[in-house]
Amino acid sequence: MSGRPRATRRRDAGRRGALAVLTVLTTLAGAALTGAAPASGTSGAPDPGTLIAPGVTYRDFDVPSANGTAHAHVLDVNLRDPRVRLGLLHPGAVGARQTVSAMADGAGAVGGVNGDFFNITETQHPGVEATGAPVGPAVAAGRDLKAAVPNGQRFGPALPPGTTTEDVLGVGIDRRARLDRMTLDGQVRTREGRLPLRGLNQYALAEGSIGAFTSTWGTTSRVRATCGTDTDRGAPCSTDTYEVTVRHGRVVGQADTPGRGPIAEGTTVLVGREAGAQALRKLSAGDRVGVRHRLVASSSGVPYLFALGGYPLLRDGAPLPGLDDRVAAVRTAAGISADGKRLYLLALDGAPEYRTGLTIAEVAASLRALGADDGFSLDGGGSSTLAAREPGAPAVSVRNHPSGGAERPVPNGIAVFSRT
Repeated sequence: MSGRPRATRRRDAGRRGALAVLTVLTTLAGAALTGAAPASGTSGAPDPGTLIAPGVTYRDFDVPSANGTAHAHVLDVNLRDPRVRLGLLHPGAVGARQTVSAMADGAGAVGGVNGDFFNITETQHPGVEATGAPVGPAVAAGRDLKAAVPNGQRFGPALPPGTTTEDVLGVGIDRRARLDRMTLDGQVRTREGRLPLRGLNQYALAEGSIGAFTSTWGTTSRVRATCGTDTDRGAPCSTDTYEVTVRHGRVVGQADTPGRGPIAEGTTVLVGREAGAQALRKLSAGDRVGVRHRLVASSSGVPYLFALGGYPLLRDGAPLPGLDDRVAAVRTAAGISADGKRLYLLALDGAPEYRTGLTIAEVAASLRALGADDGFSLDGGGSSTLAAREPGAPAVSVRNHPSGGAERPVPNGIAVFSRT
Protein backbone atom coordinates (compact mmCIF):
# COMPACT_ATOMS: atom_id res chain seq x y z
CA MET A 1 0.00 0.00 0.00
CA SER A 2 1.29 3.44 -0.91
CA GLY A 3 2.63 5.63 1.87
CA ARG A 4 1.26 8.79 0.23
CA PRO A 5 -1.61 10.61 1.97
CA ARG A 6 -5.06 9.43 0.87
CA ALA A 7 -5.99 12.90 -0.45
CA THR A 8 -2.90 12.89 -2.66
CA ARG A 9 -3.78 9.44 -4.01
CA ARG A 10 -7.30 10.68 -4.81
CA ARG A 11 -5.93 13.72 -6.65
CA ASP A 12 -3.54 11.52 -8.65
CA ALA A 13 -6.38 9.16 -9.52
CA GLY A 14 -8.47 12.12 -10.65
CA ARG A 15 -5.66 13.35 -12.87
CA ARG A 16 -5.23 9.89 -14.39
CA GLY A 17 -8.98 9.70 -15.00
CA ALA A 18 -9.03 13.12 -16.68
CA LEU A 19 -6.03 12.16 -18.79
CA ALA A 20 -7.72 8.92 -19.81
CA VAL A 21 -10.85 10.80 -20.90
CA LEU A 22 -8.76 13.29 -22.89
CA THR A 23 -6.83 10.43 -24.53
CA VAL A 24 -10.04 8.66 -25.55
CA LEU A 25 -11.60 11.88 -26.82
CA THR A 26 -8.48 12.78 -28.77
CA THR A 27 -8.19 9.34 -30.34
CA LEU A 28 -11.87 8.99 -31.18
CA ALA A 29 -12.58 12.52 -32.35
CA GLY A 30 -9.37 12.66 -34.36
CA ALA A 31 -10.18 9.32 -35.97
CA ALA A 32 -13.69 10.44 -36.80
CA LEU A 33 -12.37 13.57 -38.46
CA THR A 34 -9.93 11.57 -40.60
CA GLY A 35 -12.39 8.82 -41.38
CA ALA A 36 -10.39 6.20 -39.47
CA ALA A 37 -13.22 5.19 -37.16
CA PRO A 38 -16.88 4.32 -37.74
CA ALA A 39 -19.37 7.14 -37.27
CA SER A 40 -22.41 6.93 -35.00
CA GLY A 41 -20.78 4.25 -32.87
CA THR A 42 -21.52 1.53 -35.44
CA SER A 43 -19.29 -1.03 -37.06
CA GLY A 44 -18.48 -1.10 -40.77
CA ALA A 45 -16.71 1.18 -43.19
CA PRO A 46 -15.22 4.36 -41.73
CA ASP A 47 -17.11 7.59 -42.34
CA PRO A 48 -15.00 10.42 -43.77
CA GLY A 49 -17.84 12.87 -43.22
CA THR A 50 -20.17 14.54 -45.70
CA LEU A 51 -19.18 17.58 -47.72
CA ILE A 52 -22.40 19.57 -47.52
CA ALA A 53 -21.02 22.61 -49.36
CA PRO A 54 -17.62 23.96 -50.45
CA GLY A 55 -15.47 24.27 -47.33
CA VAL A 56 -18.11 22.79 -44.98
CA THR A 57 -18.14 19.18 -43.76
CA TYR A 58 -20.55 17.42 -41.42
CA ARG A 59 -19.55 14.48 -39.18
CA ASP A 60 -21.00 12.64 -36.23
CA PHE A 61 -19.42 10.15 -33.82
CA ASP A 62 -19.69 8.64 -30.35
CA VAL A 63 -17.67 10.11 -27.47
CA PRO A 64 -17.01 7.90 -24.41
CA SER A 65 -17.11 9.89 -21.20
CA ALA A 66 -17.00 9.40 -17.45
CA ASN A 67 -20.81 9.30 -17.37
CA GLY A 68 -21.47 7.11 -20.41
CA THR A 69 -21.46 7.57 -24.16
CA ALA A 70 -22.27 10.92 -25.72
CA HIS A 71 -22.85 11.47 -29.42
CA ALA A 72 -21.34 14.51 -31.15
CA HIS A 73 -22.46 16.27 -34.32
CA VAL A 74 -19.85 18.57 -35.87
CA LEU A 75 -19.72 21.12 -38.66
CA ASP A 76 -16.12 21.62 -39.77
CA VAL A 77 -15.91 25.06 -41.39
CA ASN A 78 -12.87 26.12 -43.44
CA LEU A 79 -12.59 29.92 -43.54
CA ARG A 80 -9.56 29.67 -45.81
CA ASP A 81 -12.05 28.92 -48.58
CA PRO A 82 -13.18 32.30 -49.98
CA ARG A 83 -16.62 30.83 -50.67
CA VAL A 84 -17.26 30.30 -46.94
CA ARG A 85 -18.35 32.84 -44.35
CA LEU A 86 -19.96 32.89 -40.93
CA GLY A 87 -22.72 35.11 -39.63
CA LEU A 88 -25.19 35.61 -36.82
CA LEU A 89 -28.46 33.72 -36.96
CA HIS A 90 -31.17 35.87 -35.38
CA PRO A 91 -34.91 36.32 -35.77
CA GLY A 92 -34.77 40.01 -36.71
CA ALA A 93 -35.21 41.39 -33.20
CA VAL A 94 -33.20 41.05 -29.99
CA GLY A 95 -36.27 40.32 -27.87
CA ALA A 96 -37.50 37.40 -29.99
CA ARG A 97 -36.84 33.71 -30.59
CA GLN A 98 -36.97 31.28 -33.51
CA THR A 99 -35.71 27.77 -34.22
CA VAL A 100 -32.23 27.28 -35.64
CA SER A 101 -33.59 25.54 -38.74
CA ALA A 102 -36.06 28.34 -39.49
CA MET A 103 -33.40 31.03 -39.02
CA ALA A 104 -30.91 29.11 -41.18
CA ASP A 105 -33.41 28.63 -43.99
CA GLY A 106 -34.51 32.24 -43.77
CA ALA A 107 -30.92 33.43 -44.06
CA GLY A 108 -29.96 30.98 -46.81
CA ALA A 109 -27.36 29.27 -44.62
CA VAL A 110 -26.12 25.75 -45.33
CA GLY A 111 -25.86 25.02 -41.61
CA GLY A 112 -25.73 26.40 -38.13
CA VAL A 113 -25.94 25.85 -34.39
CA ASN A 114 -27.76 27.56 -31.54
CA GLY A 115 -25.99 30.39 -29.78
CA ASP A 116 -26.03 32.36 -26.55
CA PHE A 117 -27.78 31.66 -23.25
CA PHE A 118 -30.94 33.75 -22.88
CA ASN A 119 -33.75 35.13 -20.72
CA ILE A 120 -35.87 32.01 -21.00
CA THR A 121 -38.19 32.37 -18.00
CA GLU A 122 -39.30 34.79 -15.29
CA THR A 123 -40.76 32.62 -12.54
CA GLN A 124 -39.20 34.86 -9.87
CA HIS A 125 -40.91 37.96 -11.27
CA PRO A 126 -44.62 37.14 -11.55
CA GLY A 127 -46.35 39.14 -14.27
CA VAL A 128 -43.06 40.13 -15.93
CA GLU A 129 -42.64 38.92 -19.50
CA ALA A 130 -39.60 36.84 -20.36
CA THR A 131 -37.95 38.68 -23.22
CA GLY A 132 -36.15 35.79 -24.94
CA ALA A 133 -33.17 38.13 -25.34
CA PRO A 134 -29.61 36.76 -25.15
CA VAL A 135 -27.16 37.36 -22.31
CA GLY A 136 -24.06 38.63 -24.09
CA PRO A 137 -23.14 41.09 -26.83
CA ALA A 138 -24.35 40.47 -30.37
CA VAL A 139 -23.12 41.80 -33.72
CA ALA A 140 -24.76 40.99 -37.06
CA ALA A 141 -23.37 42.03 -40.47
CA GLY A 142 -21.08 44.53 -38.72
CA ARG A 143 -23.98 46.14 -36.82
CA ASP A 144 -24.06 46.24 -33.02
CA LEU A 145 -27.33 44.70 -31.84
CA LYS A 146 -26.91 44.60 -28.07
CA ALA A 147 -24.51 44.71 -25.13
CA ALA A 148 -24.04 42.31 -22.20
CA VAL A 149 -26.18 42.11 -19.06
CA PRO A 150 -24.46 42.22 -15.63
CA ASN A 151 -22.79 38.94 -14.62
CA GLY A 152 -25.30 38.35 -11.83
CA GLN A 153 -28.22 38.63 -14.26
CA ARG A 154 -27.18 35.90 -16.68
CA PHE A 155 -29.00 32.66 -17.35
CA GLY A 156 -27.02 29.43 -17.67
CA PRO A 157 -24.41 27.61 -15.58
CA ALA A 158 -21.94 29.50 -13.39
CA LEU A 159 -19.23 31.28 -15.34
CA PRO A 160 -15.70 29.83 -15.12
CA PRO A 161 -13.32 31.99 -13.05
CA GLY A 162 -12.06 35.04 -14.93
CA THR A 163 -14.82 35.08 -17.56
CA THR A 164 -17.70 37.55 -17.91
CA THR A 165 -20.91 38.09 -19.83
CA GLU A 166 -18.91 40.38 -22.14
CA ASP A 167 -16.93 37.46 -23.63
CA VAL A 168 -17.70 36.76 -27.28
CA LEU A 169 -16.81 34.55 -30.19
CA GLY A 170 -16.74 36.38 -33.49
CA VAL A 171 -15.28 36.82 -36.95
CA GLY A 172 -13.58 40.06 -37.94
CA ILE A 173 -13.32 41.79 -41.29
CA ASP A 174 -10.03 39.90 -41.65
CA ARG A 175 -12.11 36.68 -41.88
CA ARG A 176 -10.46 35.26 -38.77
CA ALA A 177 -12.49 33.74 -35.96
CA ARG A 178 -11.36 34.64 -32.44
CA LEU A 179 -12.40 35.00 -28.82
CA ASP A 180 -12.66 38.53 -27.49
CA ARG A 181 -14.46 40.71 -24.98
CA MET A 182 -16.87 43.49 -26.00
CA THR A 183 -17.81 46.37 -23.72
CA LEU A 184 -20.33 49.13 -24.26
CA ASP A 185 -19.06 52.67 -24.81
CA GLY A 186 -21.98 55.08 -24.69
CA GLN A 187 -23.38 58.30 -23.30
CA VAL A 188 -26.50 60.44 -23.17
CA ARG A 189 -25.94 64.16 -23.82
CA THR A 190 -28.45 66.52 -22.18
CA ARG A 191 -28.62 70.24 -21.44
CA GLU A 192 -27.26 69.51 -17.96
CA GLY A 193 -24.30 67.46 -19.12
CA ARG A 194 -23.42 63.94 -20.11
CA LEU A 195 -24.77 60.78 -18.54
CA PRO A 196 -23.14 57.37 -18.91
CA LEU A 197 -25.12 54.88 -20.99
CA ARG A 198 -24.70 51.40 -19.53
CA GLY A 199 -27.12 49.33 -21.55
CA LEU A 200 -28.07 48.64 -25.16
CA ASN A 201 -31.08 46.44 -25.95
CA GLN A 202 -30.54 44.37 -22.78
CA TYR A 203 -33.07 42.40 -20.75
CA ALA A 204 -31.29 43.55 -17.56
CA LEU A 205 -29.68 46.87 -16.66
CA ALA A 206 -27.10 47.53 -13.97
CA GLU A 207 -28.45 49.06 -10.78
CA GLY A 208 -28.70 52.85 -10.93
CA SER A 209 -28.08 52.98 -14.67
CA ILE A 210 -29.61 54.11 -17.96
CA GLY A 211 -30.04 51.82 -20.96
CA ALA A 212 -31.03 52.48 -24.56
CA PHE A 213 -33.56 50.50 -26.58
CA THR A 214 -33.74 50.89 -30.36
CA SER A 215 -35.81 49.45 -33.20
CA THR A 216 -33.51 46.43 -33.03
CA TRP A 217 -35.05 45.42 -29.69
CA GLY A 218 -38.43 44.54 -31.19
CA THR A 219 -41.85 44.74 -29.56
CA THR A 220 -41.20 42.90 -26.29
CA SER A 221 -41.86 44.62 -22.95
CA ARG A 222 -38.94 46.55 -21.46
CA VAL A 223 -40.03 46.03 -17.83
CA ARG A 224 -37.62 43.11 -17.30
CA ALA A 225 -34.69 45.52 -17.73
CA THR A 226 -35.44 47.00 -14.29
CA CYS A 227 -35.75 43.69 -12.39
CA GLY A 228 -33.12 41.90 -10.31
CA THR A 229 -29.81 43.33 -9.14
CA ASP A 230 -26.22 43.15 -10.28
CA THR A 231 -25.68 40.09 -8.08
CA ASP A 232 -29.15 38.52 -7.81
CA ARG A 233 -31.17 37.83 -10.95
CA GLY A 234 -34.23 36.92 -8.89
CA ALA A 235 -34.32 40.06 -6.73
CA PRO A 236 -37.53 42.11 -6.97
CA CYS A 237 -38.04 44.60 -9.76
CA SER A 238 -37.07 48.18 -9.01
CA THR A 239 -39.81 50.51 -7.80
CA ASP A 240 -37.88 53.58 -9.00
CA THR A 241 -38.01 53.57 -12.81
CA TYR A 242 -38.48 56.09 -15.61
CA GLU A 243 -38.61 55.99 -19.39
CA VAL A 244 -37.95 58.73 -21.94
CA THR A 245 -38.59 58.49 -25.68
CA VAL A 246 -36.22 60.44 -27.92
CA ARG A 247 -37.08 60.91 -31.58
CA HIS A 248 -34.69 62.64 -33.96
CA GLY A 249 -32.80 64.18 -31.05
CA ARG A 250 -35.74 65.52 -29.00
CA VAL A 251 -37.76 64.19 -26.06
CA VAL A 252 -41.23 63.23 -27.29
CA GLY A 253 -42.49 60.99 -24.49
CA GLN A 254 -42.08 60.16 -20.81
CA ALA A 255 -43.43 57.42 -18.54
CA ASP A 256 -42.92 56.12 -15.01
CA THR A 257 -42.96 52.50 -16.13
CA PRO A 258 -41.09 50.94 -19.07
CA GLY A 259 -43.40 50.15 -21.96
CA ARG A 260 -43.61 47.77 -24.88
CA GLY A 261 -44.33 47.83 -28.61
CA PRO A 262 -42.32 48.64 -31.74
CA ILE A 263 -39.70 51.38 -31.67
CA ALA A 264 -39.51 53.33 -34.90
CA GLU A 265 -36.30 53.97 -36.81
CA GLY A 266 -34.71 57.19 -35.60
CA THR A 267 -36.20 56.68 -32.14
CA THR A 268 -34.43 55.64 -28.94
CA VAL A 269 -36.19 54.74 -25.70
CA LEU A 270 -34.10 55.45 -22.60
CA VAL A 271 -34.92 53.36 -19.53
CA GLY A 272 -33.54 54.31 -16.13
CA ARG A 273 -33.61 52.65 -12.73
CA GLU A 274 -32.81 54.24 -9.34
CA ALA A 275 -30.17 56.95 -9.96
CA GLY A 276 -30.65 56.53 -13.72
CA ALA A 277 -34.39 57.14 -13.36
CA GLN A 278 -33.78 60.23 -11.25
CA ALA A 279 -31.47 61.66 -13.94
CA LEU A 280 -34.04 61.02 -16.70
CA ARG A 281 -36.81 62.78 -14.73
CA LYS A 282 -34.93 66.05 -15.18
CA LEU A 283 -35.70 65.95 -18.91
CA SER A 284 -38.75 67.70 -20.35
CA ALA A 285 -40.69 67.34 -23.59
CA GLY A 286 -38.86 69.05 -26.44
CA ASP A 287 -35.43 68.90 -24.77
CA ARG A 288 -32.54 68.09 -27.06
CA VAL A 289 -30.93 64.74 -26.22
CA GLY A 290 -28.09 62.98 -28.00
CA VAL A 291 -27.50 59.27 -27.58
CA ARG A 292 -24.27 57.57 -28.64
CA HIS A 293 -23.33 53.89 -28.28
CA ARG A 294 -20.90 51.36 -29.71
CA LEU A 295 -19.39 48.03 -28.73
CA VAL A 296 -15.64 48.07 -28.22
CA ALA A 297 -13.51 44.93 -28.61
CA SER A 298 -10.85 44.69 -25.94
CA SER A 299 -8.06 42.80 -27.68
CA SER A 300 -8.13 42.50 -31.45
CA GLY A 301 -8.83 46.05 -32.63
CA VAL A 302 -10.42 44.49 -35.70
CA PRO A 303 -14.05 45.40 -36.50
CA TYR A 304 -16.34 42.40 -36.22
CA LEU A 305 -18.66 41.13 -38.92
CA PHE A 306 -20.46 38.99 -36.39
CA ALA A 307 -20.15 38.13 -32.71
CA LEU A 308 -22.23 36.46 -30.02
CA GLY A 309 -21.99 35.66 -26.34
CA GLY A 310 -21.28 32.52 -24.33
CA TYR A 311 -18.12 31.83 -22.35
CA PRO A 312 -14.55 30.64 -23.05
CA LEU A 313 -13.47 27.18 -21.97
CA LEU A 314 -10.25 26.68 -23.95
CA ARG A 315 -7.43 29.17 -24.61
CA ASP A 316 -4.18 28.56 -26.46
CA GLY A 317 -4.78 24.83 -26.38
CA ALA A 318 -5.33 24.62 -22.61
CA PRO A 319 -8.62 24.35 -20.71
CA LEU A 320 -9.45 27.29 -18.49
CA PRO A 321 -8.72 26.69 -14.81
CA GLY A 322 -11.76 25.77 -12.75
CA LEU A 323 -13.87 24.19 -15.50
CA ASP A 324 -16.62 22.02 -14.06
CA ASP A 325 -15.74 18.31 -14.35
CA ARG A 326 -18.75 16.87 -12.52
CA VAL A 327 -22.03 18.01 -14.08
CA ALA A 328 -22.68 16.38 -17.44
CA ALA A 329 -25.30 17.68 -19.88
CA VAL A 330 -26.15 18.04 -23.54
CA ARG A 331 -23.93 20.86 -24.82
CA THR A 332 -23.24 23.12 -27.78
CA ALA A 333 -19.79 24.63 -28.27
CA ALA A 334 -17.46 26.10 -30.88
CA GLY A 335 -13.73 25.56 -31.37
CA ILE A 336 -11.29 27.76 -33.28
CA SER A 337 -7.99 26.68 -34.83
CA ALA A 338 -4.78 28.47 -33.86
CA ASP A 339 -4.81 30.59 -37.03
CA GLY A 340 -8.49 31.47 -36.70
CA LYS A 341 -9.29 30.00 -40.10
CA ARG A 342 -11.06 26.83 -39.00
CA LEU A 343 -14.16 26.60 -36.88
CA TYR A 344 -15.59 23.45 -35.32
CA LEU A 345 -19.26 23.73 -34.38
CA LEU A 346 -20.25 20.93 -32.01
CA ALA A 347 -23.67 19.97 -30.69
CA LEU A 348 -24.33 16.87 -28.62
CA ASP A 349 -27.24 14.57 -29.23
CA GLY A 350 -30.16 14.75 -26.82
CA ALA A 351 -31.62 11.31 -27.60
CA PRO A 352 -32.33 9.29 -24.41
CA GLU A 353 -29.39 6.93 -24.91
CA TYR A 354 -26.95 9.88 -25.10
CA ARG A 355 -28.63 12.40 -22.80
CA THR A 356 -26.04 12.19 -20.02
CA GLY A 357 -23.86 14.31 -22.30
CA LEU A 358 -20.46 15.71 -21.29
CA THR A 359 -19.06 17.90 -18.55
CA ILE A 360 -17.68 21.30 -19.52
CA ALA A 361 -14.16 19.95 -18.94
CA GLU A 362 -14.93 17.09 -21.35
CA VAL A 363 -16.29 19.53 -23.91
CA ALA A 364 -13.01 21.47 -23.74
CA ALA A 365 -11.11 18.21 -24.29
CA SER A 366 -13.39 17.32 -27.21
CA LEU A 367 -12.77 20.66 -28.91
CA ARG A 368 -9.03 20.28 -28.42
CA ALA A 369 -9.22 16.80 -29.93
CA LEU A 370 -10.98 18.20 -32.98
CA GLY A 371 -8.08 20.58 -33.56
CA ALA A 372 -9.25 23.68 -31.70
CA ASP A 373 -6.81 26.00 -29.95
CA ASP A 374 -9.58 28.14 -28.43
CA GLY A 375 -13.01 26.96 -27.34
CA PHE A 376 -16.30 28.64 -26.47
CA SER A 377 -19.36 27.24 -24.72
CA LEU A 378 -22.81 28.08 -26.04
CA ASP A 379 -26.26 27.32 -24.64
CA GLY A 380 -27.03 23.65 -24.11
CA GLY A 381 -29.76 21.33 -22.85
CA GLY A 382 -32.98 21.68 -24.80
CA SER A 383 -31.42 24.48 -26.88
CA SER A 384 -28.64 22.33 -28.37
CA THR A 385 -29.30 22.12 -32.09
CA LEU A 386 -27.16 21.52 -35.15
CA ALA A 387 -28.75 21.86 -38.58
CA ALA A 388 -27.18 21.26 -41.98
CA ARG A 389 -28.45 21.10 -45.54
CA GLU A 390 -27.96 17.98 -47.62
CA PRO A 391 -26.35 18.78 -50.99
CA GLY A 392 -29.17 19.70 -53.35
CA ALA A 393 -31.80 19.85 -50.60
CA PRO A 394 -34.11 22.90 -50.45
CA ALA A 395 -33.82 23.28 -46.67
CA VAL A 396 -31.64 22.34 -43.71
CA SER A 397 -32.42 19.37 -41.49
CA VAL A 398 -31.74 19.03 -37.78
CA ARG A 399 -28.95 16.46 -37.35
CA ASN A 400 -29.02 15.93 -33.60
CA HIS A 401 -32.03 15.00 -31.47
CA PRO A 402 -33.00 18.01 -29.32
CA SER A 403 -33.37 16.78 -25.75
CA GLY A 404 -36.84 18.32 -25.42
CA GLY A 405 -38.13 16.23 -28.31
CA ALA A 406 -38.40 19.21 -30.68
CA GLU A 407 -36.40 22.29 -31.61
CA ARG A 408 -36.48 25.01 -28.98
CA PRO A 409 -36.85 28.58 -30.29
CA VAL A 410 -33.64 30.46 -29.42
CA PRO A 411 -32.50 34.10 -29.74
CA ASN A 412 -29.48 33.59 -31.98
CA GLY A 413 -26.92 31.18 -33.35
CA ILE A 414 -23.95 30.80 -35.68
CA ALA A 415 -24.78 30.62 -39.39
CA VAL A 416 -22.55 28.92 -41.95
CA PHE A 417 -22.77 30.20 -45.52
CA SER A 418 -21.11 28.71 -48.60
CA ARG A 419 -21.52 29.62 -52.23
CA THR A 420 -20.80 27.30 -55.13
